[in-house]
Amino acid sequence: MSGETILQFFGFLLPAVVTGLVAFYFFRLHTRNEEGRRRFLLHKDTQKNTLPIRLQAYERMALFLERIAIPSLVVRVAPKSGNKNDYEQLLIRTIETEFDHNLSQQIYMTDECWNVIKAAKSATVQMIRKAAMSETDAADKLREDILTETMDKESPSATALSFVKKEVGELW
Repeated sequence: MSGETILQFFGFLLPAVVTGLVAFYFFRLHTRNEEGRRRFLLHKDTQKNTLPIRLQAYERMALFLERIAIPSLVVRVAPKSGNKNDYEQLLIRTIETEFDHNLSQQIYMTDECWNVIKAAKSATVQMIRKAAMSETDAADKLREDILTETMDKESPSATALSFVKKEVGELW
């Protein structure tokens, strides 16, 4: 083969290679776009099905936070006896029962939101325990002490509820 034949061969080969590379590039671009579109449609479809479930979980946790708010809790849960320790345990058991009942809702929430809710529950229990350390022995007096001690402070439940509302707002 002469140099001219080789040059002529490359002259024919070069446009074919360039055309092949351009076709490969566009095919790859098209495939990526299609994959992205499918992923978007799947995500959109999944979101449409899971959003109501997630909203229901947030609603249940908002209800939980409202139910364990100190004013609501001590009004709803009356002492069964005059013993302060029994009443303290009853309040804490009520909070724990409510929490256990809603435990499965965590799978629909962010970890951060769930941790805020757990912290609110723990802080509420601590507030009850702190008030129970008073010198009083009567359950009704403990009830008053709990309300008095928490009157001036923002409830842990209120803080957590604000966080839940903010997170729900971000779902839209």
